[in-house]
Amino acid sequence: MTAAPEIVRLDARRLSEAIHARTVSCVEVMTAYLDHIERLNPQVNALVSLEPRDALLRQARERDEALGRGESAGWLHGIPQAVKDLLPTRGIRTTWGSRLFAQFVPDADAIAVERLRRAGAILIGKTNVPEFGLGSQTYNDVFGTTRNAYDPARTAGGSSGGAAVALALRMLPVADGSDHAGSLRNPAAFNNVLGFRTTFGCVPAGDLDAFLPALGVIGPMARTATDLALLLSVLAGYDPRAPLSSRDSPARFTAPLGRDFAGTRIGWLGDLGGHLPFEPGVLDVARTALGALETLGCVVDEVRLDHAMERVWQSWLVLRAYQVGSVLKPHHADPARRALLKPEVQWEIERGARLGAYELADASAERTVWYHVVRRLFDRHDYLVAPSAQVFPFDAEVHWPRRIADRDMDTYHRWMEVVVPITMAGGPALNVPAGFNAAGLPMGVQLIGRPHDELGCLQLAHAYEQATGWVARHPPPLAGLT
Repeated sequence: MTAAPEIVRLDARRLSEAIHARTVSCVEVMTAYLDHIERLNPQVNALVSLEPRDALLRQARERDEALGRGESAGWLHGIPQAVKDLLPTRGIRTTWGSRLFAQFVPDADAIAVERLRRAGAILIGKTNVPEFGLGSQTYNDVFGTTRNAYDPARTAGGSSGGAAVALALRMLPVADGSDHAGSLRNPAAFNNVLGFRTTFGCVPAGDLDAFLPALGVIGPMARTATDLALLLSVLAGYDPRAPLSSRDSPARFTAPLGRDFAGTRIGWLGDLGGHLPFEPGVLDVARTALGALETLGCVVDEVRLDHAMERVWQSWLVLRAYQVGSVLKPHHADPARRALLKPEVQWEIERGARLGAYELADASAERTVWYHVVRRLFDRHDYLVAPSAQVFPFDAEVHWPRRIADRDMDTYHRWMEVVVPITMAGGPALNVPAGFNAAGLPMGVQLIGRPHDELGCLQLAHAYEQATGWVARHPPPLAGLT
């Protein structure tokens, strides 16, 4: 096995410091990453639509010349970045994992992409996704399946599967992602990295509807909490194209994350009082995270919910179909285009078409009721913790698990129900690694904060990281770090 170059072993903050100190050049960084990607990516298919090497090296030389003049665009200056293939990238193919857009090249960037470029990142390509981001398994008919960093026979999770695998294998220093039903949390858990679902409005997005809060949000992924915070400092902040976006200064995410957590009250959600089935071993691994939190001085109690959780799930199904179907319905209206959509996409659109206004109102009202249930939990707890998935990474050839323990899954996403109540509550949730099962497959837990307390989640993740060191101590063997 070829050893990974020293440059790709650096976390993003240290890489940025090295670039700005001129101890490494942007050309050297780009060369090291492209060589590493060339060796590893064919085995996992995490990065797609890669830009030509000569064009990327030309951009790297331009970044070096700028530094020579004393000019830096920001902390991402000269750092290779691949954008999730659900975000439009000017001049770089954007497919949404769909045959309908297999050759589409946008003429404008998404807001988040604008910010990455402005901070100095060099866009090398895209990270692979499921078709239109639907499903926590990264496969599509354009690029194929993305493989798990720890076992390429297993799924990477999704929809930010390509991003998580590229991070774990050190093919990217940091990555962007998005999350509606665990798309930042599940692949991060499946690949032993960090993924941060932020509060709606923290990171602005140019959604089709600018005035109704979406269930999907954009957030950062990284291998350390500090890198996660630094990337969020680039992505976050108000934009007039997203009128509900936060006006809080993103500079708050650049401060040191150290903090004392003695006496911090943690509420363990577990299986939601028996509501959720889990593959054997998942809860055992997840509970090890509770022990690590206790070593920080946290006090952990089990949360007992007095709420009908099936109502939360059914209301989410309605809101999901409405928000997904309303965007994708034009493709379904044309029979020729409809034939190119995977069955799960068609199911969401058709379900959305049958919904009435009162059903949407009832589902939104239940979402509000659930929000207040969770809000009251934070009267007794400072943070909540839950597993990030209900199964370990499964066979990459399986589209989605049909059964967990003794329960059949009645939809293509029911097996990821553990993340949905957190989505519906609206607050931030940060996946941190929790450990591995006997087969060496990773699992993670969600650190859940009050709405808009992204900084608190980052601080807890940083302290937890110092106590456990899962990412640094257990890299994927494929990465060549040992």
